[in-house]
Amino acid sequence: MINELAYDRKGAGEPVVLLHGIGHRRQAWSPIFDTLAGDYDVIAFDLAGFGQSPPLPTSMPYDMDHVCSHLTANFQSLGIDRPHVVGNSLGGAIALELGARDAARSVTALSPAGFFGPANRFIALAQLIALRAVSLASPDVVLRAVSATSLGRRIIGSALYAHPERVDAAATLGDARAMKASKAFERVALSAMRYRFSRKISVPTTVVWGTRDRLLPYAQSATARERLPEAEHVGLVDAGHVPMVDQPDKIVRLISETIARSHVSGVGQAATGAA
Repeated sequence: MINELAYDRKGAGEPVVLLHGIGHRRQAWSPIFDTLAGDYDVIAFDLAGFGQSPPLPTSMPYDMDHVCSHLTANFQSLGIDRPHVVGNSLGGAIALELGARDAARSVTALSPAGFFGPANRFIALAQLIALRAVSLASPDVVLRAVSATSLGRRIIGSALYAHPERVDAAATLGDARAMKASKAFERVALSAMRYRFSRKISVPTTVVWGTRDRLLPYAQSATARERLPEAEHVGLVDAGHVPMVDQPDKIVRLISETIARSHVSGVGQAATGAA
């Protein structure tokens, strides 16, 4: 019996799986979910221990082998075979790992984890821990009051978005509550401290990085280019760490273009560019 993940599913066509980042939830994909569902069978998961999904058993480490095996078991339970996978941050790293394991037809990774240097690793972790600490220390009435103001939303979202003002009060409150309720945050954060992506991927892959990413700065995209020369790399102008909010139309286009490349055998993927 697998530990089943919470998910939203909509649309028809080729399966597209969406994976969020640490401390986030499946609703992170709301800005593009319905648009993608117009062309694909879209499944947005809450990762294990986040959102409404139960954590992995305490006997199971939060390493990529276990996380990927757990996800593919959930794919199978939903009748999904090698979906196209789109991930952001932690979800981007998982998407790349699934691609490297040939468990995905294509991969679109948005500001993926696993390409930071020693200093960047601790800076990113410190920012996430600060967000987690504030959410844990804040009663729900405070989170609601802060989320209701434009200044509060800018403060809460400044580490994640180039344009936090585009996130409404309900979404901001939901995200803050999700961070506060994350059952796997500490276990995943400790695992992330040791994680480094260094695998080969043979499926069509696009790595997208916001030029205004404050959590995993755009400079890390150079490391991603070095380790994944077979992928297409795109610098997304005026987008932050969670670019679905900042540039939803461009994200949908890049996902669709990556999926289209999976239909053509032998297409080279080494180009770089900006969107």
